[in-house]
Amino acid sequence: MLNFISKALLFIIALFIPQFVTAQIENVIVETYYIADVNDATDTTGGGVEAGTKTFRIYVDLKEGSKLKKVYGDQYHALVFKSTENFFNNKVDGQSFAKDFNKNRFKENTVALDTWLTIGQISNSSTKVYYGVLKQQDRDGSFIGGTTNSDGGSAALSEGLLNNVNSEIGIALTTADGIDTMNLVLANWASYGILDAVTSSDSTIFGSIVAGKEFISNNAGIQNSGAIGVIRNENKVLIAQLTTKGELSFEINLELEEPDGINTKIVKYVARKDTLLAAEKLSPFLRFPFLCGCTNANFTEYSDIYACDFADSCKTQVILGCMDTSACNYDPKANFNVQSLCCYPGYCNDRNLAIVCPEIETDLLKYFLFPNPAKDAISLNIWLPEVPTEVRYSIENIFGEATQAENNLGQLTGNSTVSIDITALKNGIYYMKVSTGDKAQRKVFIKN
Repeated sequence: MLNFISKALLFIIALFIPQFVTAQIENVIVETYYIADVNDATDTTGGGVEAGTKTFRIYVDLKEGSKLKKVYGDQYHALVFKSTENFFNNKVDGQSFAKDFNKNRFKENTVALDTWLTIGQISNSSTKVYYGVLKQQDRDGSFIGGTTNSDGGSAALSEGLLNNVNSEIGIALTTADGIDTMNLVLANWASYGILDAVTSSDSTIFGSIVAGKEFISNNAGIQNSGAIGVIRNENKVLIAQLTTKGELSFEINLELEEPDGINTKIVKYVARKDTLLAAEKLSPFLRFPFLCGCTNANFTEYSDIYACDFADSCKTQVILGCMDTSACNYDPKANFNVQSLCCYPGYCNDRNLAIVCPEIETDLLKYFLFPNPAKDAISLNIWLPEVPTEVRYSIENIFGEATQAENNLGQLTGNSTVSIDITALKNGIYYMKVSTGDKAQRKVFIKN
């Protein structure tokens, strides 16, 4: 059996370490992949993309060893992608899922800016499979945009399309396209809630049939055998590309395959905890824009819904202690109750009462009630001098009227505990009156 200190330590660790610290999702990265310029806006073949339209890529940053198997929305946790403006989809060669692109299609007009979903994979050719990687980590250059890798769109511009070098996009798309290869074949691809089950057409924001600003579904998903990042020790897996001129927001839910000793296990991470099932964990990174606040669990303002710190949000440091006023070591400075720290004569978690509560005066009547609230019985723990003393008790309602006649416990000494049956009492607030000689004290307890 663990001793008291070990129990308390385990309790405090479990309570105050933020859940996402031990989770396999370390971050979600929203990369500004490209910003369309006036040249890109000249193309009409793909349906037209306005200058200033941004293309974002969403990467899930996992701990090494984990695999991403599914992106989904279910009954309790919606899959959400929203913008204040319509999403762009290439009307000629756009796809709902990146795995369905042929590499050569990216040279055509604005195909490379299409809006789509994926789990890791971007496209394929006859000999290779391509995966998403942050542009700054791209090791093999680019096959998108510019004079060599673009057909110039409907205007047949000699300099090609996708040439913008705006500083907001970092590395130019013609230098690094965020597409690389690795020795991994993804199998068991499946999707639901996005393509029409009969026609396989897509009228959501990932298809070009109907323009839209949002995708919200409690029954949709995409999955495969399990993807990892191109750079394995960093393990960043691409899940979406979204092109819009508006402000982006999303909520995603993920199913991961995680290491579990020599085996693996399946764990679900969700964006909200309104309804959090036993097999699910909250990750604050799965909701964008990120909610910011106090992420330091040593402060009372801490919440596990925050993904980032907000200046001066952590104000009140947590002070652990016993906040039960009936305990002999009640701490008026504490702002977070740790019940296992509370000490009562006769019930002190195997600790030395004289050390924990040295202020107890053994020449005066002191008593404690526990548990409080109580259901069927309440324990009366009495601390008396080492001189036989007659003790009586009675129970009164909040108006001071006796609801249980006075009982004589006889001559008691030292530390005594008596269990009192309260099943006959109605639920509510009562006083326990304890008398010795001409002295009497009352303490409140709750019957529920």
